[in-house]
Amino acid sequence: MLKTIRIIFWVAVVFTALMQVWEEYQGLQWRKPLRVALYPVNADGSAEVEAYMASLQEKDFEVIAQYFSREALRYQLPLHSPIIFLLGPGIKEVPPAPPAINASPIDIILWSLKFRWFAWQHQPALGVPIDIKLYLLYHDVKTHTRLLHSTALQKGRIGRVNLFAAPDQHAGNTVVIAHELLHTLSASDKYDLNTNAPLRPQGYAEPYMQPLYPQRKAEIMAGKIPLSPNRARMARNLDETIIGRPTSREIGWAK
Repeated sequence: MLKTIRIIFWVAVVFTALMQVWEEYQGLQWRKPLRVALYPVNADGSAEVEAYMASLQEKDFEVIAQYFSREALRYQLPLHSPIIFLLGPGIKEVPPAPPAINASPIDIILWSLKFRWFAWQHQPALGVPIDIKLYLLYHDVKTHTRLLHSTALQKGRIGRVNLFAAPDQHAGNTVVIAHELLHTLSASDKYDLNTNAPLRPQGYAEPYMQPLYPQRKAEIMAGKIPLSPNRARMARNLDETIIGRPTSREIGWAK
């Protein structure tokens, strides 16, 4: 009897994993829009952040949906609105933090499992099926001048996004949200992990422009606009970024 139960359990685990892989594959065929749930989180537990989160509306994130629509049009994707955002209720608990950069593979795997378990427990229903869940961790600008790197997982399609809780930071926040969302769709970082400098050519919006510098926009998965061989600045808003061809191939928008 115990052996039968074990077999049924592992068959269920394998079946669930295969179903998830199939759903992820189907999503990248872009036959229908992907729905993204945005769940705000008060990362500081402060009243200031709570007040900012209370002021957020779904329309505040429409600029990101419009960005994906515009970029999809450039790649002739047969979807007018490939990404739809839905603003969910605030989540009281903070998702588990990722391990340090030099963490062991085991630590990374354990964190991934913890994060996926967290997402399974914290996914308030929004009335429609959800394809991607992003937890927006808002921080008080008075106590944070810099934020830790955000993280997203393709498996489970979930993201942990560090953001500033201030209206004048919203445009920059949208760049980070779009970047992490693309990670859930298989897009890779296009900057040097040691220096944060955009990689050439894949991290340049116009890698074959003459003269090469200064670049006019940032590749979204690099996040910075190269101004010279040794200098680059962060994109201030989504209008200063594009989805480059290498990224478009990774997410199924181009061959």
